[in-house]
Amino acid sequence: MGDSAAPSGPGSITAGSIPGIASTGDNATNTQHVTVLPAEALVAPEDVPAPAGLVNLPVRLRLFVGREDALGWLDSAAQDPGVVVVQAVHGLGGIGKSTLVARWAATHRDQHRPIWWITADSPAALDAGLVALTVALQPALAALPSPSLREWAVRWLACHDGWLLILDNVTDPAHIADLVGRLPGGRILVTSRRATGWPDIVTPLRLDVLEPGQAVVLLTAIVSQGGGVIDPAGAAALCIELGHLPLAVEQAGAYLAQTRTSVGDYLRLLAEHPAVMYRDGEEGRAAERTIARVWQVTLDALADDPLPGRLLRALAWYAPEAIPRSLWHHLGDGAGESAVTRAVGRLAAYNMLSIDPATRAVTVHRLVQAVARTPDPDDPHRQPDDITTARTTATTALTTALPDDWLDPTTWPTWRTLMPHIDALASQTRAHATDSDRATQAHLLNATSLFLLDQGNLPHAIAYLKQALIDRRRVLGNDHPQTLTSVNNLASVYESAGDLGQAIPLYEQALTDRRRVLGNDHPQTLTSVNNLAYAYESAGDLGQAIPLFEQALADRRRVLGNDHPDTLASVNNLAYAYESAGDLGQAIPLFEQALADCRRVLGNDHPQTLTSVNNLASVYESAGDLGQAIPLYEQALTDRRRVLGNDHPDTLTSVNNLAGAYRSAGDLGQAIPLFEQALADRRRVLGNDHPDTLASVNNLAGAYRSAGDLGQAIPLFEQALADCRRVLGNDHPHTLTSVNNLAGAYRSAGDLGQAIPLYEQALADCRRVLGNDHPHTLTSVNNLAYAYRSAGDLGQAIPLFEQALTDRRRVLGNDHPHTLASVNNLAYAYESAGDLGQAIPLFEQALADCRRVLGNDHPQTRVVYGNLRAAMEGSSSE
Repeated sequence: MGDSAAPSGPGSITAGSIPGIASTGDNATNTQHVTVLPAEALVAPEDVPAPAGLVNLPVRLRLFVGREDALGWLDSAAQDPGVVVVQAVHGLGGIGKSTLVARWAATHRDQHRPIWWITADSPAALDAGLVALTVALQPALAALPSPSLREWAVRWLACHDGWLLILDNVTDPAHIADLVGRLPGGRILVTSRRATGWPDIVTPLRLDVLEPGQAVVLLTAIVSQGGGVIDPAGAAALCIELGHLPLAVEQAGAYLAQTRTSVGDYLRLLAEHPAVMYRDGEEGRAAERTIARVWQVTLDALADDPLPGRLLRALAWYAPEAIPRSLWHHLGDGAGESAVTRAVGRLAAYNMLSIDPATRAVTVHRLVQAVARTPDPDDPHRQPDDITTARTTATTALTTALPDDWLDPTTWPTWRTLMPHIDALASQTRAHATDSDRATQAHLLNATSLFLLDQGNLPHAIAYLKQALIDRRRVLGNDHPQTLTSVNNLASVYESAGDLGQAIPLYEQALTDRRRVLGNDHPQTLTSVNNLAYAYESAGDLGQAIPLFEQALADRRRVLGNDHPDTLASVNNLAYAYESAGDLGQAIPLFEQALADCRRVLGNDHPQTLTSVNNLASVYESAGDLGQAIPLYEQALTDRRRVLGNDHPDTLTSVNNLAGAYRSAGDLGQAIPLFEQALADRRRVLGNDHPDTLASVNNLAGAYRSAGDLGQAIPLFEQALADCRRVLGNDHPHTLTSVNNLAGAYRSAGDLGQAIPLYEQALADCRRVLGNDHPHTLTSVNNLAYAYRSAGDLGQAIPLFEQALTDRRRVLGNDHPHTLASVNNLAYAYESAGDLGQAIPLFEQALADCRRVLGNDHPQTRVVYGNLRAAMEGSSSE
């Protein structure tokens, strides 16, 4: 045996005992191999100074934009003597972690000696970087084995201060734990895709995408350096599509510069050939530095469990914003909630998604989604069959997550949270959907459209119902009950949009097809009879509406029974049609019957019963019986607040209706505050653009006008008209009404120069949109005549009043309240023209008819009586 080596001091190295080197020999010859080092290599690590200028930063700093907050965070780290400072910048692959750290290090190179960059994506790579540091500090040690060189580097770092060590792309915090634990001082910057698992000594920072303006600056600079030109608008559009991800912006900019491709063509290529564009960059770009390959490496690290990849592919079909837990926990496809939660956690640990700690909602970057849903046969994580499965899973999960009742306001927050993901799924699957996908999506779109319809978002609802109908016809056939339901629903949303020209033919088709396929007595057929009747009523065609309502009621009584909720609804609907026709003698008893039956069958607190209370109050108001109307409106409001809550749309309707009744009674002191409350609550609950909110703006304006406060009324009427045009369109009945109302306010203000053109426009639009015989059109004729009379232009006023009376008699009948008003108005015009010979007999006729039809105490009867007395007094004074 050889002599034992003498003890050596801490950190010393002797020629005969090199740390980490053992003697090796051959049993036959017992020969030892010893590495002999030059004398300068024997200097202890603590005695080896850091050479000036020892920096090995990668060359990647030609362009750098933004990141002021992150750079400030790096600056702010306290570096006390004897304390190692470790900061970890983590984030999605391609987010710019390495670029950020390299930038900070380059601008602080005079403050650290040395600055040493190690690609630390594996333990072996970390060791190799430490070995290289040893050789850079003490080249004479290069002949030593790697374990000895690594140990020497660690000992050197432990003995010195003022250095900066950068560990780039660490894949597992455990890989650096031993190194960090052995270093008492110095500065370490770590970059990693891992968000979790860092020891307490490490301070983490999550790096996000660039600000939009910064991304545009980066893209523009890259294209310019390559000799290209890009306009700011195009750059902004492309950066939005790329989600402001630095690596994607860099890849796109270099491609644009090299190929001289326009932004429009690049976006087209992304849409038509996404797999190629995400995988390849410009000529010469390393394949591993393209976005598809960057994320493939991450998914490789998760490949021990197929669920994270499956989950990511399903999440890719949703919107790049918060995906609620109620949605993503359905994506396990039978794997179980705990397994899905674990898979989400693993994806978050690698920054492939982020989790809101409070709500557990997850968010996936739009470009990660775009790549994850793009099939690529060369990528094991994006096989075409797996992408198809993920799309089906995403559709099924979203359908499962839908609330059951779109009418219940407590479900609205959930609906609104899901809406962006429904929109994203619908738009992204259109070109790829199988028939199975289309059938599931048709159900999803149909249900969503009903929520949108209730929320007043009519264009969106129409688009979804049209697509649902197309898909159901294609997959289920024209005669399938679900297809027939889609026809009916599309008609309903057209009716709500005021487009009766499309609504009525669809309702007629739905009724014809349901009679043929389901039979005359099927409940859905009976519903179609009712719906078609309602559409005719909306069109002012009571001659067709009332017989259909009568048929619907008779059939429902025969098929469903007197006490079925649909039968009770038919009693109410027929009563409403009679009210619209001015036949209050038939309307009031039916409304009273509907209320009594609802109370008996459904109970006092059923929503349908509360609606019947409101409807009976309305018909009493129409009859001028405010003594019965107002208490019923007050009861309806009290009960709806108690049963449905203060914010339910029906409750808000009751606030509005009670205000209207007070206004009819001349009690503006109570009416105006209620109208103001209704408007404020509808804005808060329904939003500024809901049709009910727009109606409240108009109603409050009308109350101010009744109070003579035109200074507040006219701006509100102007706002109501502008909003109706923007939200509902120029031809919606609410818009036409708003034109008429604003004209009336100008007339009240004596501004006939603005009023008359608006009345003329209202009449022209009503004739074009609704037809000559629609009640709204007949009202517009009357209003324009009234404006001409106010302007003293009786030559135009009287013929219009005569036309209004003739048309109302023909369309509405002699006893309709509007017809009675026309008799009075024409008489008043003759009186204004000094023709009392024609005026007085008309006033007498109007009074007799009002007394017979409306009763002596109706406000309209009292007005006519006053007019007749004034005319007769004028006649006697002459």
